Amino acid sequence: MEILIKPIVTEKLTAQGEKLNRYGFIVNREANKLEIKTAVEQKYGVTVADVNTVNYNGKKKSRYTKAGILTGRTNHFKKAYITLEGEDKIDFYANI
Repeated sequence: MEILIKPIVTEKLTAQGEKLNRYGFIVNREANKLEIKTAVEQKYGVTVADVNTVNYNGKKKSRYTKAGILTGRTNHFKKAYITLEGEDKIDFYANI
């Protein structure tokens, strides 16, 4: 089970990373805070101080096409906000 799916790179979280040492990730919906903490510490080699999680439900979507009305929904997902201790930093652009 892959716990960390992808990092969230937005203007808001980039600013929080610089000021508050806080980073965001899309994580597996079944993962708990302890599993998320150990996954971040192993992958990035940092010390995690705090983990906050938020569950998002998928939204219903519909659109009109030549074939008629298509309905569906977006996927459910879970976000994790990670606060690091001390002067630890995560550089998402190091592999580019």
